[in-house]
Amino acid sequence: MDNKKPINRNVILTGLTSFFTDISSEMTYPLLQGYISAIMRTKADFLGPVLGIIEGISESTASLLKVFSGYYSDKMQNRKAPTIAGYGLSALSKILYFFPFWPSVLAARFSDRVGKGIRTAPRDAIITESTPPEAQGRAFGFQRGMDFAGAFLGTLTCFLIIKFLLPGANLMESPRAFLPIFIISLVPAVLGVIFLFFIREERVNTAAKKEKPKPNLDFRKYDKSLQMFFIVQFIFTLGNSSNQFLLLRSTKLGYTLSAVLIMYIIFNLSSTVFSPFFGSLSDKIGRKKLLMAGYSLYALIYISFGFIGESTRVLLFLFWPVYGLYYAMTEGVEKAYVADLSPKESKATALGFYNTIVGIGLLPASVIAGFLFSYSPRMPFIFGGVMGVAAVVMLAFVPSAPGKKAA
Repeated sequence: MDNKKPINRNVILTGLTSFFTDISSEMTYPLLQGYISAIMRTKADFLGPVLGIIEGISESTASLLKVFSGYYSDKMQNRKAPTIAGYGLSALSKILYFFPFWPSVLAARFSDRVGKGIRTAPRDAIITESTPPEAQGRAFGFQRGMDFAGAFLGTLTCFLIIKFLLPGANLMESPRAFLPIFIISLVPAVLGVIFLFFIREERVNTAAKKEKPKPNLDFRKYDKSLQMFFIVQFIFTLGNSSNQFLLLRSTKLGYTLSAVLIMYIIFNLSSTVFSPFFGSLSDKIGRKKLLMAGYSLYALIYISFGFIGESTRVLLFLFWPVYGLYYAMTEGVEKAYVADLSPKESKATALGFYNTIVGIGLLPASVIAGFLFSYSPRMPFIFGGVMGVAAVVMLAFVPSAPGKKAA
């Protein structure tokens, strides 16, 4: 296929939804460790465990919905409705941030992730069904690029609000000082949902729907390569704790919240610029090679976060954009890899399995990271780096599927 051919309309619309949703999400996400620190300023010893529990429960428990959402989407041949419902719930969840109590933050994160659990698999199925097989990497790379572009703009907007509209607010001391940012973040969240109503979903007539093979909810019946990749993902995720710990680590090394936001902006810019490139590259050289390189880079950066000290903290301005490269090399490519190896009638279900396995791993990952952080701020990152190396070794033994771009 000619790589210059325009990207499908549905892929563009889902990309715009991701763009505006991530503007909203990233206006709040990098502030959460600061918001929770302000809420718990008299109980600082519990910060690591509480942050780990919030991130672990919100990501992991809600992710159980992803496989069932995918299964429902495949069975009913309905992608659009659950996608709209999921994005809508995530938009409404922002209201819970208005209440400065850590259980309210947990409820907000949980609701947001439930929305993600509902929408992710059917949205990814819209992308894969709107794109020919030889351009799957490009489509998912575009989608992830729009994600990261929204994240970049959202973090930049957050930084500008703090710098120019709230210059006198001591965010780390007063939880209520965060409220204007949370209110403004609702606007792009609602805009993102609106684009989904213009998606043109392919309708399947009743007779054809009855004849269509049922989606496969039995993990054991998937391709052996896909089963092994799911196991690799689970092992990798155990060391891949929430980015909140990277943000917290950067703050604890002595940087202000504004400086940490600049690092996060650079991270998102790096991911935005390189995601489409690496997505297209995976169409040419194969997904597996790129994923192994990405996981290796992750291990290197995570271990570096563990060993950096206050005297060398300036290196964080290098580590964050390199960490963005890891995201660009893996996030969209992982989904394209799963799409390559999954049967046609179970695309959304297989993508749901992938997201669920990652989500299940995030609960122990974030809880482990929280307690390791309390023991030593270095330990979560050294542990994550070791698990990244283990994932690279395991992925090397996953057999390549003949004739697939996953090879």
